[in-house]
Amino acid sequence: MDDETRDPLTEAVIGAAIEVHRELGPGLLEEIYQRALEVELELRAIPFTAQEPLPVSYKGVYLGKGLNMDFVVRDELIIELKSVDALHPVHTAQLLTYMKIRKLRKGLLLNFNVKLLKDGIRRVVL
Repeated sequence: MDDETRDPLTEAVIGAAIEVHRELGPGLLEEIYQRALEVELELRAIPFTAQEPLPVSYKGVYLGKGLNMDFVVRDELIIELKSVDALHPVHTAQLLTYMKIRKLRKGLLLNFNVKLLKDGIRRVVL
């Protein structure tokens, strides 16, 4: 996890998420924030894929595509969205697992169910 290193891509995504939160506020379903962030990233011309399948294998055996990552931005950054009362260690563990499987070093965990979005942001770097 990384609280000090800031990069332009992560900052741009956080700016987009703050705009979504500013417009919609807390208390909605995760799916609403997902779609709104898609719109905001498109408006800002930030390339991404949404709901990208994450193929999982175990000891060389393909287990399927049972998982979807909320966002992959520029093939560099995984974003996992939540709309929960509080972020828990399992949420960070989920993001770390996605990052390891997808072999990406940067991740953002965004919880929109907070009064100020800055309180719902966790940056993760491998």
